[in-house]
Amino acid sequence: MLSKMFGGGATGFDPQEIAKAAGLPSDPAAMAMMMQQVQAMFSAQSEGPVNWQMAHEQARRVAASDNDPSVTALQRRSVDESLKLAEMWLDPMTDFPSTGQLGRAWSRAEWVEATMATWRRLTEPVATSIAKALSDVISEQLPDEMKSMMGGMGPASMLQNVGGAMFGMQLGQAVGALSKDVVGSTDIGVPLADGRMALLPANVAAFGAGLDIPEQEVQLFLAVREAAHVRLFTHIPWLTGHLLGSIERYARGIHIDMGKIEEAAREIDPTNPESLQGALSQGVFMPERTPEQDAALVRLETTLALVEGWVDELTAAAAANLPSAGALREMVRRRRATGGPAEHAFAALVGLELRPRRLRDAAALWSLLTEERGIQGRDALWQHPDLLPTAEDLDDPAGFSERRKLIESSDADVDAALQRLLAGGFEQDDDAAAADGPDSSAGPASSSDPDGEAPPAPGQDPETGEDAPSADGK
Repeated sequence: MLSKMFGGGATGFDPQEIAKAAGLPSDPAAMAMMMQQVQAMFSAQSEGPVNWQMAHEQARRVAASDNDPSVTALQRRSVDESLKLAEMWLDPMTDFPSTGQLGRAWSRAEWVEATMATWRRLTEPVATSIAKALSDVISEQLPDEMKSMMGGMGPASMLQNVGGAMFGMQLGQAVGALSKDVVGSTDIGVPLADGRMALLPANVAAFGAGLDIPEQEVQLFLAVREAAHVRLFTHIPWLTGHLLGSIERYARGIHIDMGKIEEAAREIDPTNPESLQGALSQGVFMPERTPEQDAALVRLETTLALVEGWVDELTAAAAANLPSAGALREMVRRRRATGGPAEHAFAALVGLELRPRRLRDAAALWSLLTEERGIQGRDALWQHPDLLPTAEDLDDPAGFSERRKLIESSDADVDAALQRLLAGGFEQDDDAAAADGPDSSAGPASSSDPDGEAPPAPGQDPETGEDAPSADGK
């Protein structure tokens, strides 16, 4: 492809090394197929910043590349029974009722099909912002001669076609790799399958491999986590939009540091693929974060930590009878806090890490709130985003209730004043004050004559204002 683009003069390039540097598969057949698709993108018009057809095909291809067996009838029945039992265990541990869903058992390919629409919602805002930022920068810096040579196909259109294909290919690679790691539909803390409750038997078995724990016990523990996630997202409808909104706020602030890219480009040796790999590994093509984006990421990470902490606390209580619940809980905590290779690939792709770094702090806070407020009072905090704990509360869980009392007391004062205003209480006070006459605090001056002079004080002559003689003439 490079030879065709540069008229056959591109010597010293090793396509496999370049593919490896870009994080793409090195399989010659797969690369040949992808190159054909990329070449087609030069002439085909893309409907948006991402070629979703390519992303879908690549995700399915990666998911099936390492033996993706079909789910058997026995596995489906086992997963359904595990999720039903998990729902029963959760009932006394939360104020949110059961969703009444049937448990699903998915292969990796079925997980890709069920979650692709949500991946589009998660990544499209970021992809749109990156494509626009790159298009604006290149349009500004492209020489006029080059613009005239391109004819009717401007840099924005070219980037949309080629960039959409490359982003779709990389997104498909990341989603396909995730399909080999996740154990359910909510494994990354976001409802990827529109609230459906499911487990992936092949990945559940891989999760428990080498733990010396019965596979059924591992499946039950993971089923409780899956059911708790789905129950929370089902009964708190604003939560999904809140998480996606944080991602969109992050995406709106994306800008590209062209100076950094130019500096890195000057150091790249076209004949040495290792120099390209070094540039890519340093993240020179990733957008710079702004203070607004950092604030959005803090909100996103806090919400993810609260979700995972709540699920972690409920799962520990509901699965207390499982002999290995403690060990499984610790393993899941470490897995969620650090992330796997597939999650790192996704983070590098869109610049977001969907990991609850403060999971342990959030779990400690929810445990404390359960003791102080009970199950109903704890779960009531999910009713509105303004009621949720903040990053400050994760820093000091013990002080949450005291801080919340101050907020609630001030809110109560405002509500009482508003109710009094609506009931006309302040108008009644004004009418009563007017009926009492002039303000008595004015004293004798309120009885002043028309000229505004105060009357003489007792014992003074009315005419001169001097002291009047006393009874004995003094």
